[in-house]
Amino acid sequence: MKKLMIAAAMFAMAPMPAFAQAATYSTESTEIGTLLDDPAAKAVLDKHVPALSGSDQIDMARAMTLKAVQQYAPDDLTDKQLADIDADLAKLKAAK
Repeated sequence: MKKLMIAAAMFAMAPMPAFAQAATYSTESTEIGTLLDDPAAKAVLDKHVPALSGSDQIDMARAMTLKAVQQYAPDDLTDKQLADIDADLAKLKAAK
């Protein structure tokens, strides 16, 4: 029993594995404002949707996700583009 308690205490004190600590961004769940505020994520958006970050209306969409905006601009945000953005975002570690 003592060994089990020591093991449990050691586990509780150990840092979480990197995969558990690193949250990733996604086009479905991350707000556009969050993506734009992270330079690396903004670079991904600029790569796939160059006109997005410089749009006059971007401030109105900061609280929305790219997936939500897609319904208003399906020709500008295709499923393939969102998948490509997600693939590049998955390579980034989300900022805290």
